[in-house]
Amino acid sequence: MIQWTTGNIGRRSLHAIIGRDDMELVGVYAHGADKVGVDAAELAGLTEPTGVTATDDVDRLLAVAPDACCYNPLWPDVDDLVRLLEAGVNVCSSAAWITGGKQTPEDRDRIQKACATGNSTIFGSGAHPGMTNMVGMVLSGACEDVTEIRITESVDCSTYESAGTQAAMGFGRDPATPDLAESVRRESEVFAESAAMMADAIGAPLDRMTFDVEFTAATGDSDLGFMRIPAGSVGGVYGYHRGWVGDRNVVSVGFNWTMGDHVTPPKPLEHGHVIQVFGTPNMRTVLHCLPPKGWAEPGFMGLGMIYTAMPVTNAVPAVVAAAPGIVTLKDLPPVAGRFAG
Repeated sequence: MIQWTTGNIGRRSLHAIIGRDDMELVGVYAHGADKVGVDAAELAGLTEPTGVTATDDVDRLLAVAPDACCYNPLWPDVDDLVRLLEAGVNVCSSAAWITGGKQTPEDRDRIQKACATGNSTIFGSGAHPGMTNMVGMVLSGACEDVTEIRITESVDCSTYESAGTQAAMGFGRDPATPDLAESVRRESEVFAESAAMMADAIGAPLDRMTFDVEFTAATGDSDLGFMRIPAGSVGGVYGYHRGWVGDRNVVSVGFNWTMGDHVTPPKPLEHGHVIQVFGTPNMRTVLHCLPPKGWAEPGFMGLGMIYTAMPVTNAVPAVVAAAPGIVTLKDLPPVAGRFAG
């Protein structure tokens, strides 16, 4: 298999692939010229060379006929995906992909045709959306009936050091910026894909999707190192993508995010993923991503990257075995991790 990009998430995926005896790394794609020719072990923070070096030559990667690709750029590139899928490479993605519903109808059709041509499969997951949706669907299995599944990422985002991503979600911008809510809706639209997937899983035929968001202004300046949140700018974002059957909100996927110390969100942070299933009975859990004993990295950003990468990497065997086309978490058998022995 090949690893596509070695940034925050891709590096964690690459580290895991190298350590598995049921996966063989045959290629690494790198955007940056400084990574081309570098051994995969070095890119993954390991010491023993693998003999596999990074390249920006896609033809070279496809020439080794890989079975699968862990695809971890920040955003998907439809041309790249089509090229991989047409060549018969099964794609497991953390890059804003759950059902492909965020794509234009034309681009989604290109993906489906590429899968048919290459007899290949594309799957998307991650932490949120991804793992949280799987847990929500599993909890719904304890209910006689379900009226709503609601999932909220309730966290301080300042540990995720990506100024571009945070600014795209509104942080540090004037709350009165025209069309700011629409911009955040577009940037977070993959959450709507995950809501639609859960609705499909519980047999709820959605009539429409909506988005609502509330911005909270920072009460003081915060310098986070990688970006500043000035007083009066957006320091909190609270919103949901919602799916409706008639006038009933049956699926909700969203976020209660803050940045820095100088903001009070509409609801107190729970420092994790709050997963609620309303029905008979009601079910509720909060997922916390916590450091293991001996965690040596400064801060917890690395944990979040592992949490995002592993639902994708661990799904590779099931995706390779799946039928061609677009598959989601509701289509696959349970995705489990690997024993540390």
